[in-house]
Amino acid sequence: MLKDTGERVIPEKMKILNGLLLEHIARYHFATHYVYGRVLDFASGSGYGSHIIAKSCKKKIDEIIGVDYDNDTIEYAKGKYYHPLSTFLVGDVTDPEIPKKLGTFDCILSFETIEHIGDEERFLKNVYQLLKPGGTLILSTPFGEGRGKPSGQEFHVHQLTVDEFKHLFGDYQSTSFYFQKGVVIEPACAAENKDYPLGIALCKK
Repeated sequence: MLKDTGERVIPEKMKILNGLLLEHIARYHFATHYVYGRVLDFASGSGYGSHIIAKSCKKKIDEIIGVDYDNDTIEYAKGKYYHPLSTFLVGDVTDPEIPKKLGTFDCILSFETIEHIGDEERFLKNVYQLLKPGGTLILSTPFGEGRGKPSGQEFHVHQLTVDEFKHLFGDYQSTSFYFQKGVVIEPACAAENKDYPLGIALCKK
């Protein structure tokens, strides 16, 4: 049984109306509208999200690879969320060699990852190298006091401000921003003057 750290989403250990669970599932269902081809779930956790993509998008994806740094988590994902289109691998999202190991992808998903990463620059460089020209990145993070400031969350290095988040994607051809509260995800134009705790970037390389 996979150990619950309080940060990791493990659906079988959570009540069906758990807000954290619903919020995470909503992001993957949001992503189903945009994924295609070869897909990477970067920091895939227990594997439920990769499984959502594999099952919901089986007619438009070739495969989905879930990568997480924790071996026990990957073994759990392999056992709990097997699907013919899914592969789960142990890997570090800041490993400079990971683009060579994995190749390139049409779509990359990375939900609630960057706030855990000390080497943010290396992580973002890896994502960019892993994504094919014309490919799609969908990345989310919770907002907070900003880079380098304590977030109050045990496992978060920090939590970016909205402006800091929006400035992460200057190398991409286009980026659309969405904001999330609970299961509600709205485009930036509809979220003005509302207090949304999470952001989602939809980027085209």
